[in-house]
Amino acid sequence: MIIRKLFKFENAHIVRNCTSNRCRNSIHGHSYKVEILFESSYLDHGQMVYDFGLMKGTIKDIVDSFDHSTTFWKSDDIEYINAVKKFSQRWVALPVNPSAEQYSRVIFLMVDRILRQTKMVNGEREIKLHSVIVHETDTGYAQGFREDAYSENMGKIDLKEIEFSDQVKKEWKDPFMWDKLLNGSLFVNPDTV
Repeated sequence: MIIRKLFKFENAHIVRNCTSNRCRNSIHGHSYKVEILFESSYLDHGQMVYDFGLMKGTIKDIVDSFDHSTTFWKSDDIEYINAVKKFSQRWVALPVNPSAEQYSRVIFLMVDRILRQTKMVNGEREIKLHSVIVHETDTGYAQGFREDAYSENMGKIDLKEIEFSDQVKKEWKDPFMWDKLLNGSLFVNPDTV
């Protein structure tokens, strides 16, 4: 069975080297919708694959990091990067170009890591991240699967190379969440949300 949770965020970026002149040369924004799809052949004690309320914690904080933020490619022009950091409290630096395709891969890797490091407490079993769909517009989206997220052909993504501004981290329920995630710390699903 597959379940889906929808998240939304507003974000600005430049997608360097793309075909569209507007997208590659101008800061612009989108109202993103992100669908996170989980799958399992089992149900928990509440007869659910995974309680939607559990996604309001660490997963929501990670996705919300992109809201009202500017996301940039760490290989972009240093003047542009410095300007973003100077004039925006909320920013995210990625080791890949911030296209819808790469967002789907990045978010997949982050949520997959959270899921693997989460201790289940209500009988959840064999929960797997099926895919992540990132809607950049009403008519266009990218859907990333496990093989895409971990693909060397699409550019290796090392989570250690993702950087969040101090303001983004301050707004998380746990300001040290990212460090804990990278260090393999265990997250525990609460009994109730």
